[in-house]
Amino acid sequence: MINKFLTSANIILEPLDAKHITEEYCSWLNDPEVTRFNSHGIFPHTLKSTNEYVESSQNKNQITLAIIDIKSNLHIGNISMYKIDFINSNADISIIIGNKDFWGKGVAAEAFALSISHCFNKLNLHRVTAGTTSDNIGMQKVLKKLNMKQEATLKDAIQRDDTYKDIYLYAILKNEFIKK
Repeated sequence: MINKFLTSANIILEPLDAKHITEEYCSWLNDPEVTRFNSHGIFPHTLKSTNEYVESSQNKNQITLAIIDIKSNLHIGNISMYKIDFINSNADISIIIGNKDFWGKGVAAEAFALSISHCFNKLNLHRVTAGTTSDNIGMQKVLKKLNMKQEATLKDAIQRDDTYKDIYLYAILKNEFIKK
């Protein structure tokens, strides 16, 4: 049974919970291609460690949602609004699309748009940020498509494949998102 939280034309975002913890989900987190641009691939993931993450992923400062494809009813990834700061009125968003069949199909942009809208319209936040590595061209395109602006570059901030990569930080303000 799907627990719809946010929906769009092609996806449903529902709270990530125990029903999503499968061998397939763990395999995403252990797949070097899937985790190439994030920190999930640093330590091995098991059903137990994944369950511990899922249990800790829902709190007053974090909302983690499973991305469900409407047509197939498949769990294809996750998106998280985290570091939610109600005093300074901001949050970060991160995403993983684990099912490679859905790469390049606009799922990330759709999930980001739903999450940003939720941050501004339901959580009444003022600013949303996201970061990505300098070599993650796909995510940079997604963030720019959503009118997010690159605000900073963190030089050599993450090590991947025996080299250091820059992290680009993007942000959007509520009035900029609404205009779009």
